[in-house]
Amino acid sequence: MSRNRSLGNEDRDRLEAAIGYSFSQKERLDRALTHASARNAKGSNYERLEFLGDRVLGLCVAELLFQTFKDADEGELSVRLNQLVSAESCALVADALSLHLFIRTGADVKMLTGKHMLNVRADVVESLIAAIYLDGGLEAARGFIQRHWAARAVRVDGARRDAKTELQEWAHAKFGVTPSYRVEDRSGPDHDPRFTVTVEIQGIAPAMGADRSKRAAEQVAATSILEREGVWKTTKTA
Repeated sequence: MSRNRSLGNEDRDRLEAAIGYSFSQKERLDRALTHASARNAKGSNYERLEFLGDRVLGLCVAELLFQTFKDADEGELSVRLNQLVSAESCALVADALSLHLFIRTGADVKMLTGKHMLNVRADVVESLIAAIYLDGGLEAARGFIQRHWAARAVRVDGARRDAKTELQEWAHAKFGVTPSYRVEDRSGPDHDPRFTVTVEIQGIAPAMGADRSKRAAEQVAATSILEREGVWKTTKTA
């Protein structure tokens, strides 16, 4: 995932096709993909774009939810919004677009693992949204967000609270104990790790979860118990 050169025409064309937007000012796309660690990146990395993109994403997702869930109250809309603009959700969009193939970084970023690398992928998605917004306006940014967030917005589990928080409150109420989490395995390369975690609650069988960060694996494990014990309905997968 480390590269210091600007995008070539072939790479840029391939990425613009995946994004669904062609930049009139190509340097905006280059900047959106440039991590602060990249050589000669001072003053031209994606950090300022990330700040703007976060706000544009929040506005467009809030608008999407407001229009989609006409009977939802503020609490449900807030839960859905928080999930959809989270680092985990943004990183999934980055993975769907294979952005890791295009991000310009310094060699030191190779050492980042787990949540840190997840955040890099999420940050690049936010900076990309800002670059689209600056280049083509709100309608262009809204179109990109609609394409990549609309299906996620209507997921069955979209209105769920944080799984670890839900499990902790349930375990306290039912057993008077706190769930404990243990990392069983960490595999894969530094740029794409995989964590396997076990969650245990005294009085019931444990559950395991696996994902690209320790926190995400804990969420998967917590969700497994919540669904198994009937606290949550089982999520249907396509």
